[in-house]
Amino acid sequence: MVKILGVNHITFAVKNLSRSLDFYQTVLNAELVHKGRTDAYLEWGPVWICLLERGEAKKADSKSAGVDHAAFTVHENDFDQTVAVLKSNDVKIVRGPIKRGGGRCVNFLDPDGIQLELNTGSLAGRMENWV
Repeated sequence: MVKILGVNHITFAVKNLSRSLDFYQTVLNAELVHKGRTDAYLEWGPVWICLLERGEAKKADSKSAGVDHAAFTVHENDFDQTVAVLKSNDVKIVRGPIKRGGGRCVNFLDPDGIQLELNTGSLAGRMENWV
């Protein structure tokens, strides 16, 4: 059985990182944790998001603006069994399982092709890898 502990993070594919950062910080009062060349991490209390600049891609393009994926926290002790459950149900895994950003993760598609991620890490662990 998969045991989801909560939302880990959501990554939004955006057309213009500067414009989006201004909106999330100014309008939504999100705190900037990290800003890279094409990505930024922000948080509101326990909730954190990543903004990932994809440019002016066409809407039908998989790299267009919108939600890139949603990630959910799973306990490290449950991770291997969780991956086994995905595989035994013929879930299409698109990345991983891998170690990334201070935890382990696996990205997969739901029946409609929406990308989801199960992740054992935290925002603090991810930021340790960016320094």
